Amino acid sequence: MRKPPSRFRRLDDALADLPVEEPMLLTELDGFLTGLLVSPVTVPTDDWMTVIWGVDSGGIPPFNDPLDVQWFVNAVSARRDEIARNLSRGKLQPILDIDERDGEVLWEYWVDAFAEAIALRPDAWAVLTDDPDRVEPWSRMLALIAIARGESDLDSIEINAFQSRAVAELTDTIQRLYTAIAHHGGVKPLPGPANLAVKIGRNDLCHCGSGKKHKHCCS
Repeated sequence: MRKPPSRFRRLDDALADLPVEEPMLLTELDGFLTGLLVSPVTVPTDDWMTVIWGVDSGGIPPFNDPLDVQWFVNAVSARRDEIARNLSRGKLQPILDIDERDGEVLWEYWVDAFAEAIALRPDAWAVLTDDPDRVEPWSRMLALIAIARGESDLDSIEINAFQSRAVAELTDTIQRLYTAIAHHGGVKPLPGPANLAVKIGRNDLCHCGSGKKHKHCCS
């Protein structure tokens, strides 16, 4: 496990500044993107980007400057691609927050966000329960989600004991789940958010970089 790379500190700040009631943390974005990459079916870009922007955005990125939109999209895409490479190499490296008071790894936020990705296509994931080759890692994933959300049947002593191996359990479970789904042809490349709509005023500078106003350039 590692701390967030310095190149993603700006992304963390941008996420926190999104005009939504509870914006994603960087660790949550990480878990969410991983869930999308492991998914048995491909989730369209508009569906998953709306979760990040906030459902009230109407699918429109909540930025005034098109350059900010492009930067944000590129930053999200960079982390998505890095996760995909790590998964394919069998070396998942999740970005997890650490409680500065006691050094405890707050893995639950990551897992909860992974569950948000599952919720986008629950029927596609549910079939794993009946697949003998994929049910074991899927059951482990459900157990992790239950613990993260305080819905587990384990007692407090068992959960406290689990904390010491939670990160190892998380990475191993996700990697096994990815491998099991990939072997069945279920893992597909996640489409990138390359062509997102953005509100551009006629008097704003054109996004092409010409320096001219939009109404006199590419409108």
